[in-house]
Amino acid sequence: MNISVKRIQAIFMKDYKEFSRNYVISSVVLMPLVLALFYGRMGSNSIDMYFLPLNVTLSMVTTYVQACLIAEEKERNTLRGLMMSPASTFDILFGKSLLVFLMTAIILAVSCYLVGFAPEQIIVIALALALSTAFYLALGTICGLFTKSIMEASLAVLPVMIIFTFGPLALALGEDHLLYKIVEVLPSTQLIRLAELSQANAAFTELIGAFSIITAWTAGAIAISVVLFNKRTKDL
Repeated sequence: MNISVKRIQAIFMKDYKEFSRNYVISSVVLMPLVLALFYGRMGSNSIDMYFLPLNVTLSMVTTYVQACLIAEEKERNTLRGLMMSPASTFDILFGKSLLVFLMTAIILAVSCYLVGFAPEQIIVIALALALSTAFYLALGTICGLFTKSIMEASLAVLPVMIIFTFGPLALALGEDHLLYKIVEVLPSTQLIRLAELSQANAAFTELIGAFSIITAWTAGAIAISVVLFNKRTKDL
């Protein structure tokens, strides 16, 4: 695999400049922080309440910003030039994901502080959040590649926000409900389950199930985004 650090850095800096100039997109990063501050002041002390702002961050910031950055490239017809450049698929996708990944990591950390969430097994939670971030980045990439403008991308990510952010709330319906069985396997649900097990100082063998499901979702989403990107390259 031909990996160029300079190309990745150039793509990263280009995205940073475009993101800083677009106040509509950049203002989105404040919403999860406001929500986390609100829940923190409420004195929420349940895992579900801790992770609502975190799941909002992953869907609203990670997926939305990623989709909009790629859709903006398509709208300006600059993604075509990027695809035709010497940069490899890895260079482009990694470079275009790096800014959002770092931004997500910072917002998640600040949100945890504001909401008062202090995980018992911080490495476990950090790894799970990193995997989840990669999953939502892949979803954002897919949404961006399927759309032609920022407006279309904004609409395309709505199902992601609804399903993955609020899906875990359906667990309150009870195990006998069909919807419960569906949302139980969502990565956002498994992230909450993993946090609950972690807070209970569960053994690693008890965490493997949730980790496996999140990893499977992440690997599948990344594979689809790569295939779709390569298909778009051939269609040029």
